[in-house]
Amino acid sequence: MATNQGTGEWYGTDEAVSRVRGQAFKTLCLGATLLALLAVFVLLLYVANDAFRPLSADIGWLLSFAATVVLPVLAAVGYYYTRDTKAGETATIALGLPVICLLLAGGVFITFEHIVSVYQWLSILVSLGIAAAIVAAHNRVRADADLERFAVIVGVPALLLWYVPDVILSLPVLPTQSLALLGSFAVPIALATGWFVRRQRESDRDGAIAAAVTIVGAAAGLGVAPVVGLSPFVWMLLVTITGVPVGLYVESVFRRGAGVSGLAFPVLVGGGILMGVVITNALGFTGPNPWLDWGFLTSSPSRTPEDAGFYPPLVGSVMMLLVIVVSAFPVGVGAAIYLEEYAPKRGLLGRVVDLIEVNIGNLAGVPSVVYGVLGLALFIRWGGLGSGTALVGGFTIGLLILPIVIISSQEAIRAVPDSMRQASYGMGATKWQTTRNVVLPEALPGIMTGNILAMGRAIGETAPLLIIGAPAVVRIAPASFTNKFSAMPRQIYTWSSEIDVAFRHGVLAAGVVTLLVVLLLMNGAAIIIRNKYQRRD
Repeated sequence: MATNQGTGEWYGTDEAVSRVRGQAFKTLCLGATLLALLAVFVLLLYVANDAFRPLSADIGWLLSFAATVVLPVLAAVGYYYTRDTKAGETATIALGLPVICLLLAGGVFITFEHIVSVYQWLSILVSLGIAAAIVAAHNRVRADADLERFAVIVGVPALLLWYVPDVILSLPVLPTQSLALLGSFAVPIALATGWFVRRQRESDRDGAIAAAVTIVGAAAGLGVAPVVGLSPFVWMLLVTITGVPVGLYVESVFRRGAGVSGLAFPVLVGGGILMGVVITNALGFTGPNPWLDWGFLTSSPSRTPEDAGFYPPLVGSVMMLLVIVVSAFPVGVGAAIYLEEYAPKRGLLGRVVDLIEVNIGNLAGVPSVVYGVLGLALFIRWGGLGSGTALVGGFTIGLLILPIVIISSQEAIRAVPDSMRQASYGMGATKWQTTRNVVLPEALPGIMTGNILAMGRAIGETAPLLIIGAPAVVRIAPASFTNKFSAMPRQIYTWSSEIDVAFRHGVLAAGVVTLLVVLLLMNGAAIIIRNKYQRRD
């Protein structure tokens, strides 16, 4: 095959390969990436400036925190990512993990405060425990009755959840709320922690110690929490949801012995903030007057921008996500398992399955407003569930992200090597045993990553909520899934149409920053799961 070597298009005069086009393409791609990141960064800075108003503080306050926080953090980041990248990775996780856990603890607090009481949770847990014991006993006695076992697995928990909670809640004597939370929440998390440590270390002793430490730490709140100004309820949530994951991570870093210096990064940040507070208070410097503060997160919406809050939309978003998790994720993951592991690949049924997969891919690109119309027709007009409720909102947004959940779960299952399936079959395992014990554990990190990213998409949708009749403003947090609710993006959209400039440039920015923080933390959790899975491979 003849080549043109005289033009210098791909070959130089010395018959050497020219790299000009490749370098130009690489430079253009890098420039486009940097431009996109810079545009997003500038937008975030613009919104954050309106939300926190740092320039409203004294110059001495800004210089103090620049000296105690900004400069040490920049120096530490430069050291980690130039001298010790492993420590830099540890520093990132050590700083982000407590934030994510605190956010999760806040979600659990909202759940117990507005959605399900501690006693209701205790009754549900007792019902499920009795159901599990009955199912296990039936499986031991009637191990070969597959259809009967399926009926027991489905029917017994449903019947017990229908009757047992009412019986427990009607008892004349119930434990205190703190003891009920300790037994129904802290103890199960302690057992799960012990099981996790035992599996990781392959040591029964270490698992028992981890479970005991978790229980003792949670129970200590009964006496210690009032002394430090917390309720035992908040103490137990902080210990079980924040303290346990952070403690396990710190212990694992010390045990591995790699990147230990990165654990100093959150201490550097926290110590710098504390030192800055002490210095500014001692010198009398006035801090900024931000729109986004604790009062904004714990107050209800108001007609005046100074009193406007974001708490009811926060509760509404949490309730909507709970409905999505219960409804969309099991259906999506189950559909992905069937399509990848059980659906026929050939013949007429195989063509039908191919048609279904093509339509699932198309549904992932349908505009969100169409799903709002579908939710309006399906759940409100035909189902009679009522407009503007958290239940309808969760079902509608669940339909929106269902194709995304199915596709991402399919990709995770498809990535499992077929040799692992064949090895399981060679050991005599059935199709279901192979799927349950080999495929799903291997694909679970990828499935979780896709589901978390789908939740990030769900929590930011506005158009479907407008179509199903979510109110513009809800001043009282919903107490049940059938109450009127408002989600964070719906409230932000309402503030954007206010005439008052303070709403459109101050309160709106505070709501946007709150929503972006939630989204970034959820996406960060997905990235951590994905990276851990990739490192394990």
